Amino acid sequence: MVAIINPGRSLRRAFQYNENKVEASAAAILSMQNFPFGVESDRYLRLKMLEKVAALRPDVKVNSVHISLNFSPNEQLSDEKMERISRDYMERIGFGDQPYLVYRHNDAGHDHCHIVTTNVTMNADRISLHHLGILKSEPARKELERVYGLVKAEDHKKDLLSIKPVDVRKVIYGKIDTKRAIGNVLAEVLGNFKYTSLPELNAVLNLYNVHAGRGKEGSRLFQFGGLQYHVLNADGDPIGTPIKASLFPDRPTLKNLEKLFVKHDVARQPFKKRLQTIISFTLKSQCPKSLQELKGLLNKDNIKVIPRLSKEGVIYGITYIDLKTKCVFNGSALGKQFSAKAILESIHLKPDAGAPKAIISVHKSILNPPQGISNSANTASHSDAILQNYNNEKSIMELLTQYEFAISSVPYEWRKKKRKRKKKIG
Repeated sequence: MVAIINPGRSLRRAFQYNENKVEASAAAILSMQNFPFGVESDRYLRLKMLEKVAALRPDVKVNSVHISLNFSPNEQLSDEKMERISRDYMERIGFGDQPYLVYRHNDAGHDHCHIVTTNVTMNADRISLHHLGILKSEPARKELERVYGLVKAEDHKKDLLSIKPVDVRKVIYGKIDTKRAIGNVLAEVLGNFKYTSLPELNAVLNLYNVHAGRGKEGSRLFQFGGLQYHVLNADGDPIGTPIKASLFPDRPTLKNLEKLFVKHDVARQPFKKRLQTIISFTLKSQCPKSLQELKGLLNKDNIKVIPRLSKEGVIYGITYIDLKTKCVFNGSALGKQFSAKAILESIHLKPDAGAPKAIISVHKSILNPPQGISNSANTASHSDAILQNYNNEKSIMELLTQYEFAISSVPYEWRKKKRKRKKKIG
């Protein structure tokens, strides 16, 4: 079991979050404790009760406590057992006599519930929230795991990091809720991986049969900066109905993701050297003869190589995913020698002498070169035939100015602001 405590200044915000889930059929009220009325009462009557108790101490600004209890995906808890666990947990952390609401959510890949209460008591006392997690929640969590035979938090976190791809067959036949399946992947990828652009994020999501899309250029979704998530089939094509980003609990909208891009660019820098070293060593020591062979060698070091293809199936870039450090880098972000052009040249797939040297485009068929094709003239002629499609590819200027290169490596907060000149009087 994993317990997360979120203190806040707005009871209404925590209350509305859960009540909106109830209205959307994504949650249900599991229990109400220490209220003078039952579950069938009006929703705003429940909110007024909490606010009146909090108003007994107007000097307490942080008077909202929003707790979530999360259980392993391998555990299927009944309503009665989850209600007992939540009540026992609140007793152990000193909130047993407080009015609180317990909501069971069903919009994620694991059983969990949310608890909304206040730290102001009926006697106008204040329950201290200082180190509540360390001093009371952690001992309570460990004891509840023992008493109820729950999966331990340490083991639960290991399970969460081993994300399973969305089962496309189940989505097709309606055996699993699409939103729940996508949400389970998003909950782990968005919080654990470091990515700096939508294409980098998609490189990871695609491993789990999920894709984030902005819609077609010129569409209403694209014009207003919208984002939606699809399930992908075995061929990488979207299937089923896409889900809007705003409908997921953490609201992974484009606007919110862009805030993370700059932070992640700073956070991933310490892990850059590891990736550069492993790729360089593999190229020099193993001398792979194809991109597929390189992918297999790097996979042993928990590094995924994802070629970026055009609509015509032509490689114009490479993305690297380090599963050990959870960092995602485009080849150009690692350095010139790790770009698609340099990597393909290192395995002897060179462009035509007259072709521009800014970028190399190679058809996806050479990911697995046919038997008999080696690093001889056959490979060169094979590449020459493919490079006739080069004119259909994007120019170097278009590639450099597309969305994934738009994020600066310098965080916004660190940029110097221009000083305003003072006007001289007289």
